[in-house]
Amino acid sequence: MGHPSEHQLQDEDAPSFVPMPWSLKEIRDAIPAKLFVRSTCRSLMYLLRDILMSAMAFSFALNIDPFFRSSLVESAVTPVGAAICRWAAWAVYWWFQGLIFTGIWVMGHECGHGAFSDNKIVSDVLGFVIHTPLWTPYFSWKISHHRHHCNHASMERDEVYVPKTREDLGIPDLPSHKIDWSELFGDTPIYTLLMLIRQQLLAFPAYLLYNVSGQKNYPKFTNHFNPNCVLFTRQQRNVVIVSNIGIAAMIYAISRASVAFGFGAVLKFYGVPWLALNHWFTMITYLQHTDAYLPHYREKAWNFQRGAASTADRDFLGWQGRFFLHDVAHYHVIHHFFPKMPFYHGAEATKYLKAFIGNHYVRYSTPAFEALWKTYNSCQFVDNEGDVLFYRNKQGKVSRRPTTSKVSTAD
Repeated sequence: MGHPSEHQLQDEDAPSFVPMPWSLKEIRDAIPAKLFVRSTCRSLMYLLRDILMSAMAFSFALNIDPFFRSSLVESAVTPVGAAICRWAAWAVYWWFQGLIFTGIWVMGHECGHGAFSDNKIVSDVLGFVIHTPLWTPYFSWKISHHRHHCNHASMERDEVYVPKTREDLGIPDLPSHKIDWSELFGDTPIYTLLMLIRQQLLAFPAYLLYNVSGQKNYPKFTNHFNPNCVLFTRQQRNVVIVSNIGIAAMIYAISRASVAFGFGAVLKFYGVPWLALNHWFTMITYLQHTDAYLPHYREKAWNFQRGAASTADRDFLGWQGRFFLHDVAHYHVIHHFFPKMPFYHGAEATKYLKAFIGNHYVRYSTPAFEALWKTYNSCQFVDNEGDVLFYRNKQGKVSRRPTTSKVSTAD
């Protein structure tokens, strides 16, 4: 097996980790069959509820400016007080409409996995109709997202949130005490916050357009809008074009709306909630797949079930996360094991999953924004070598370490 590296000697204080041994069939057999049953009617009810809530929020927003600009309100609380209340009301609208938009996007996500309905045509038609107004090229995203699920936590094949290595960041392969970590990661908290905000607002569009955070082995101009790029097969070309037509229609619709109602109105009623959707979606997926305790694997040690377990459930925004976001963050681990399982069975199925895989199940109750800041600062890179990898922080330290340097793949 050879001698331990200097990095391993420095990591001896970190808790050890052994990849789980079970097959996917063993795990599936531990979960009642009834929890895999999909109901188109039940899914439709959730979708209709979300659309109704969005319409109600829009109706509320239509009355914000007329009400708070009325002479009656301005005389009661002064013009300045009325303006403060008006923008506070807009903030309330943006918060809840952003959450509602995210919940609607999640229903499109269900369609993409076939969890919405056992009828593929129903799922794909609704998924396209749901995702297109939210600026997601449904079929293109569906294809790459399926590949992400099939290869999650694989350093060579995963599609998104692939960790950077020492080599990627130009960090010398030296013992930690010989590296000036402050020179490498000495950014001020303000700069770090600005970079985090940039990630939250722009990461998903950047992934679709430029493959940012995606598989680094892909050609330079890989994106979700080129039907001939490496993401898609020749047989998938036509549906990618359909997705592009949908996005082109959205560009036209928003342009016409901006002319008819004014860009400011479109921004207030639609643009800001859509940016909130980008924030919530990015925050949720980042925290699901990025954590110092979650392993990544190279080829010899990876298999599907190990990759599925390399995700985390989080108590995200409490009741709001459960109600508006359809448990997408609360019960994500079970979703990675069985993507076609509908979200409304996630809570019950997770009980069986947790009982079976034990400590390989990861869940956090840390408040969402605290977890985001902590994770963004602690998960920096992984080593150039090794079959099982964990993120190192800004001081080059790990929170877990593999028991051995070489781990065989389970069946």
